[in-house]
Amino acid sequence: MIHFPAQRRGPLSALSLRLAAALGLVFAVVAAVYLGREGYRDVNEDGLTLLDCFYYAVVSLSTTGYGDITPAAPSARLVNVLFITPARVIFLIILVGTTLEVLTEQYRTGRRLSRWRRAVKDHVIICGYGTKGRSAVSALMENGLDRSRIVVVERSATALRQATSAGLVAIEGSATRSSVLNEAHVKNAKAVIIATDSDDASVLVALTVRQLTAGQVRIIAAAREAENAPLLKQSGAHHVIVSSATAGRLLGLSTSAPPLIDVVEDLLTPGQGMALAMRSAERDEVGRSPRELESLVIALVRRGKVVTLADRAGAVIETGDMLVHVRDDRPQSATTA
Repeated sequence: MIHFPAQRRGPLSALSLRLAAALGLVFAVVAAVYLGREGYRDVNEDGLTLLDCFYYAVVSLSTTGYGDITPAAPSARLVNVLFITPARVIFLIILVGTTLEVLTEQYRTGRRLSRWRRAVKDHVIICGYGTKGRSAVSALMENGLDRSRIVVVERSATALRQATSAGLVAIEGSATRSSVLNEAHVKNAKAVIIATDSDDASVLVALTVRQLTAGQVRIIAAAREAENAPLLKQSGAHHVIVSSATAGRLLGLSTSAPPLIDVVEDLLTPGQGMALAMRSAERDEVGRSPRELESLVIALVRRGKVVTLADRAGAVIETGDMLVHVRDDRPQSATTA
């Protein structure tokens, strides 16, 4: 099941409001009839009880009108003209409006789903919307990827609500199932990020994605344990990030070289100061040393492989190189202050 980003007010909320309004009208008519019950006549000639008033209100507002209870006194007829008849019209408007709104919402959802299926392409699929998945989404949007090109695959109802509340399209189901990944149009995806809670599930997801895409879609997976990283790569993951090992290294650095932790946090936290970025080498930069550029270049990406500046191959920029550099990520107001 595909869940689209949450709207301001859903059909269930609108239906509840209309139902409350309809019930309010019923109770208002009951009160009016009960207060003026002496002016009404029923076929039994024994007066109106509270139940009779409810009965009369319901059959009147629903335009059934059996005629077994009728307004006989002028005051009762005046109440019918000035209050009960307009209430009947409003009651019908509420009922018809609710039906039309539900049908319209179903039609809009169907059209929205059709448009999305036709347009979805070169998107990024996030398998798992936990802490890692949410951080991956934030990083993607910080680097300019529109939220409409991000699709979340998740089983948890809570995580699905969080994803749609964040303006993302979410697909309910397990990413280990081919049918769910096909719903996400995995064959047309740009990349698949596997951020599940267990390495076993990550391996199954990687295998399924590789089988469906024949290895044509880039797979990035997170592993909790370093010993499972080779297995994920064998399963089809192009890149594997070991979360426990990375956290352990940072913990070690916090003891031996505390300032390095501040630098790493600065690089990984958006809007704090420094941020890692990558761009294509410009024409006038080809043939020059990366150290001569105004921006702080720390590595080159050449034909899909990382070339460090310490390597002899990294001494000169070549055509087609991608430059990994450190950019100023502070807000514009902070830089101009």
